[in-house]
Amino acid sequence: MGSVTFVVQRERVLVEIDDRLKTQVDSLRTVADTGQPPKDAAANGTKTATEQLDPAAYTSVDEYLNAVVARLVPGHNEASLAIIDGHARYRPQTLSGFDISGDKDFIDRIVAETAGSADPVSGTATTPQGSLRYIAIPVSMAGDPQKGVYVRAVDLGAELGPVTTSIITYAIAAGIVLLSILVVGWFVAGRLLSPLQKLRDTADAITIDDLGARLPAAGNDDISDLTRTVNSMLDRLEGSVDVQRQLLDDVRHELKTPITIVRGHLEMMDASDTADVESAREIGMAELDRMTRLVEDIDLLAAAEGDQFSMTDIDVDALTDRVGELVAVIPGHDWVVTTRGHGVIVGDADRLIQAWLQLADNAAKYTSEGSPIEIGSAADDAEARLWVSDHGPGIPPAERRRIFRRFDRAQVKRSVGGSGLGLAIVEAITKAHGGHCSVGDAPGGGAVFTIHVPLGTAPAVLPAPVRAGDVVLQREAAG
Repeated sequence: MGSVTFVVQRERVLVEIDDRLKTQVDSLRTVADTGQPPKDAAANGTKTATEQLDPAAYTSVDEYLNAVVARLVPGHNEASLAIIDGHARYRPQTLSGFDISGDKDFIDRIVAETAGSADPVSGTATTPQGSLRYIAIPVSMAGDPQKGVYVRAVDLGAELGPVTTSIITYAIAAGIVLLSILVVGWFVAGRLLSPLQKLRDTADAITIDDLGARLPAAGNDDISDLTRTVNSMLDRLEGSVDVQRQLLDDVRHELKTPITIVRGHLEMMDASDTADVESAREIGMAELDRMTRLVEDIDLLAAAEGDQFSMTDIDVDALTDRVGELVAVIPGHDWVVTTRGHGVIVGDADRLIQAWLQLADNAAKYTSEGSPIEIGSAADDAEARLWVSDHGPGIPPAERRRIFRRFDRAQVKRSVGGSGLGLAIVEAITKAHGGHCSVGDAPGGGAVFTIHVPLGTAPAVLPAPVRAGDVVLQREAAG
């Protein structure tokens, strides 16, 4: 912007100088004082020396140029000179302006440019006084062999001084501003990028054995938001790794027992005794079946914790009726649907049925054969509750949260088969729906297991029916 402004202002000054120099042609006629009006201009719009100069009132070129130099006083930063026959003849005697009469090279240039021409000549010359913008007007008179030239020059350096000073001032100010911006920008950029540097260093320091590093988050800018997001991601990653480690530890512990049992019986088996071989075979097959169920339950748990659920709108009343139809085929108990809730939940119907059937199968295993088991649902403005109530030994209050952990069971009826993952699967499915599980005492003794799921507001959609054979699969997978 400063450069463009300088160029525009410089061109404006040059135009003004040219206009001032061109007025010298008219000024010469005024000085001549002939009283004759100017003649028409030439075709190109300029006026020839003959048209502009009418020295009829003077007897010689010398006399005429003497009058011109004496009466046309140069202004500030201007100079004038009368040249006769190639030599400087007259110059102003005033103190204004500057003297060019001693510059022989400049005079020789003017004489050479106007030789044989009657038209004014203008141009720019570099002299010891500086760069000069000039106009040279040839003067001749009939009957006088002398050849004269009137020269008017303007000092370009002095005229452009204010513009040059302005651009220098602007350049200095712009340099200072740019330097200030550079320094401030360096500090600001360093301050803004410092959290990113810490983020990179923290990411480099994180290993699978140490996921505890976190970034300090302060402020409300985008960098702080990114820091909090990364910390949240690290929390989830650390939790996931901890869960996987716990699962591996639990699986290793659970698998040691059947492997030890099978190995011990094989080492002690008498290969020549048919009965001993048959007994070892039955024990090995039973332990392998238990290991198979364990692997299947681990697969179910991993699916419940990691799958992307297919969320749809589910009517609680219709879901209750569907589960009531499915539990009716589980033998050994009288299944009763006591209540039905009215509302809509947003969730995966197949997964919720899986979790509810898991609770029902768990109640069937821990309740004496022939005793009734109730299922039901309820809903209010906040949530839906899906529950199973049995009449078994119940769950002591101190153990009601522990039983939802992997491979953990209550201290009642430990002889019941299973992997100990059934309630962990129920807990995982419930948390994936934004809910939670609870355990309470049933009226008359026993336990009530309840799944709490937040209500939705969309139109109800009846879940797809589950085949009756699926119940058998659920029971086989239950622990």
